[in-house]
Amino acid sequence: MHALSLGTWWIHITSVLEWGLAIVLIQRRGETGLAWAMLPALVSAMAACTWHLFDNSDSLRGLVVLQASCTLLGNVALAWAAFRMVRRQEA
Repeated sequence: MHALSLGTWWIHITSVLEWGLAIVLIQRRGETGLAWAMLPALVSAMAACTWHLFDNSDSLRGLVVLQASCTLLGNVALAWAAFRMVRRQEA
């Protein structure tokens, strides 16, 4: 856990919690597609926190690949969900 300062850990953890809460609130609002599209970004954040928790260990380098993949997937999913929301409002 020495890889990050206490302040940086605070930001990482609260950001993950905030994103999880946002998913729940968006789902309750009825935007289920957007809530599902947000999940890969949450997995990406948890992978990053896990890697940092173990002092950026080379044996867990696969988490970096998982994080990058989930970030890409999450960005594409969020763009698609936003596009669908706009199209639905235009109809």
